[in-house]
Amino acid sequence: MYLEQVQSYKYLGSTVNNDNSKAGEIQHRMTLGNKAYYANQIFFKSRLVSKKSKLKLYCSIIRPIVTYGCETWVLKETTKKQVNDI
Repeated sequence: MYLEQVQSYKYLGSTVNNDNSKAGEIQHRMTLGNKAYYANQIFFKSRLVSKKSKLKLYCSIIRPIVTYGCETWVLKETTKKQVNDI
């Protein structure tokens, strides 16, 4: 029986790699958050939509996309700075 050894794989929506680095996963999550923002950009830039509705949209769509799996992230100083710059 032959088992293939891989460098990384997706498990439950998160990337698992052999050196347990989460920098790529964090960058991917931020990219997905940006995509979600730009997909809903019409609502965020509209003057007809209230700030309260924009905040609800952000809290219900964009923030969960970015923070999915964050409980398992081990943050180094470089990744902390990257996350704080969001």
